[in-house]
Amino acid sequence: MSKDKIYDPFLGFRKISGMWEKRLNGLLFMMTDNNEFVRLLKVGTESHARYMELLRKNQELMAGVINIPTKKDVANVAKLSLQTEEKIDILEEQIWNLQDSLGSLNNENLAMFQEIVSIVQQMKDEFQKMAQEVAETQKLKEDFHELRQGLVDLSEIKQELATLKNLLQKGKTKDKEKELVLTGAGTKEERS
Repeated sequence: MSKDKIYDPFLGFRKISGMWEKRLNGLLFMMTDNNEFVRLLKVGTESHARYMELLRKNQELMAGVINIPTKKDVANVAKLSLQTEEKIDILEEQIWNLQDSLGSLNNENLAMFQEIVSIVQQMKDEFQKMAQEVAETQKLKEDFHELRQGLVDLSEIKQELATLKNLLQKGKTKDKEKELVLTGAGTKEERS
C-alpha cells in the first residue's frame, strides 16, 4: 500500500489549465500578428467605446429623471467631502490658534487688571493718607488760629496790665507823695 499513489484532483486541473493557457497564448500571438485582425479589433474597440459612452450618458439621464446618484455624482460628493474635511481641519487649527492666543491675551489682561487693582489700592491708600494729612493740617490751622487769637488776647491783656501797672505806679507815686506829705506833715505836728 505504500507504493500506491494518492490521487490529487488539483494536479490534473493544473495540468489542463497550463495546456489551455499555452494554446490561448499561442492563438492570441498568431492573431495579433495578423493585420486584418488588428484592424477588426480596433474597429470593435472604438465601437465598444462609443457604445459605453452612449450607455453612460443614458444612465446619467435616467438617473437624473429618477433622481438616483450616478458614479460621477458620488465622485463629486466624495471630492467635496474631502475638501470639506480639509477645510474643517484648517478651521479647527485656526480655532486652536485663536484659543491659544485668547488664552494668552486673557492671561495678559488678567495681569494688567491685577496691576490696575494694585495701583488703585495704592492710590486709595495714598488718598486716605492725604485726607488724614489734610485733616491734621486743618486741625493745626485751627490750633494755630486759636493760638493767634490767644496771642492777641494775651497782647490785649499785656496792654491792659501795662496800663494797670502804669495806673498803679501813678497811684503808688501819688500814695507815696501823700504819705510823704502825710509823713512830712506828721513830723510838723510832732514838732509842735
